Amino acid sequence: MTEEKKHLEEEHKKFAVGLFNFTWSLLDKKDRTEEEDDKMIHAAHASRYHWGEIGKPVHFERGEWQISRVYSVLKRSEPALYHAKRCLAICKEIKIGGFDIAFAYEAMARAHAMAGDKSECQKFLQLAKEAGEKIKKKEDREYFSGELETIKC
Repeated sequence: MTEEKKHLEEEHKKFAVGLFNFTWSLLDKKDRTEEEDDKMIHAAHASRYHWGEIGKPVHFERGEWQISRVYSVLKRSEPALYHAKRCLAICKEIKIGGFDIAFAYEAMARAHAMAGDKSECQKFLQLAKEAGEKIKKKEDREYFSGELETIKC
């Protein structure tokens, strides 16, 4: 690998991680401004772009999950559902299980809740619960369970 290519990969990773974390900081913020909402959308997409350049499928699906979450928080059901579907498709295609498939189902349930589709929300909420029970680490299972409780179908 050339020095230039190695440097470019390091830069992509730095931006992917930094933008992912920045998006989380905005998701956690209680009183975001409209400008911050826009930054959150752009940062989530930019993080996913950079992971797309150097990451692995698990990074791609997690990026899609985060984008879906951003749109769900902003009550924009159509893009939330689109990115939740992408997240789930990647998990199924590459056979990613555990924590990641559970959150893919969570994203689908949340996006359907935003869209007002009660039956699809309940269907994916049940799939998320079943997948969540298989999460190995207790603290991850508990965190996941808490996240599911925030979804109202």
